[in-house]
Amino acid sequence: MLAKLEHLERKFEDLEQQLSSPEVFGDQERYRKLTKAHSDLKEVVEAFRKYRSMQESLEENKELMNDSDPELAEMAKEEVKDLEQQIPAMEEQLTILLLPKDPMDEKNTILEIRAGTGGDEAALFAGDLFRMYSRYAERIGWKIELLSSSETGTGGLKEVIALVKGDKVYSRLKFESGIHRVQRVPATETQGRVHTSAATVAIMPEAEEVDLNIRNEDLRFDVFRASGPGGQSVNTTDSAIRVTHIPTGLVVSCQDEKSQHKNKAKALKILSSRLLQQVQQQQHDELAEQRKSQVGSGDRSGRIRTYNFGQGRCTDHRINLTLYKLDAIMDGDINELIDALITADQTEKLKAQADA
Repeated sequence: MLAKLEHLERKFEDLEQQLSSPEVFGDQERYRKLTKAHSDLKEVVEAFRKYRSMQESLEENKELMNDSDPELAEMAKEEVKDLEQQIPAMEEQLTILLLPKDPMDEKNTILEIRAGTGGDEAALFAGDLFRMYSRYAERIGWKIELLSSSETGTGGLKEVIALVKGDKVYSRLKFESGIHRVQRVPATETQGRVHTSAATVAIMPEAEEVDLNIRNEDLRFDVFRASGPGGQSVNTTDSAIRVTHIPTGLVVSCQDEKSQHKNKAKALKILSSRLLQQVQQQQHDELAEQRKSQVGSGDRSGRIRTYNFGQGRCTDHRINLTLYKLDAIMDGDINELIDALITADQTEKLKAQADA
């Protein structure tokens, strides 16, 4: 591990030298790539330097423990005790930082939420989930751009699709894919009975031109007139767009904008991310035998989380974590859930690495 860390430090220092060159600064594309590479290495190099400093301090204090000054020797003894407790945690942190990175972690994310079983109550819950993620994004400085939505007459959402933009969005949200279940008494329930409903969340990295090569001849565009709930016309022009990817049969419709051009652009963005997700899923399936227990695989067939309003609890079934702070969670305070899922995933990767 030390040899690898030293190699990364040399690479980091070389990047710093290149970035200080006026020649590199004049080439903005090269400067951007070098800045990105430098940023990717910064955390692990800084941790390594801190670890090395702790090791050096440990050796120095071990020597001072034999000093003729009893007070100095006692201080050194305490310092050695503290360092010997801190260093193993630092070694574990470095091991985690050296784990292979998911190349998609830096990307913006397409968030899709669809009402599942439960009728109007499921649609209301889908709306609650969208507000939860919107508030979370607001808390940490991300931006949300609504791409498509389909509302119900009761104020719920049959479906909502949004682009979440910010720093390392996919790395934080990727474990949210799956079936989210709610247990509560609906507003329309007159006898106070608890109903169980569900909504499906899909998290997809935003596709860029470099990720996929979609040929124009593989796309079919259909134009139609947008309509609102109950068939009420909301647009008097044929501005809604339906795009079909002929090889896969994937279909995306977008009618939120009055401009046909804007609807087309949004539909293509959603389609591209769904195609990228398909490619990722195929790759994941090929590796499934090697990694049988991967937290947050995105498999939508199973329930991943339950929100029980009567008990004020939220349970993530993948990691057996229950938090009794449901009001705060629904207001976007989901860092504790996300951090626990990331830790569980890192633990699985470390185990797989050790078994390899």
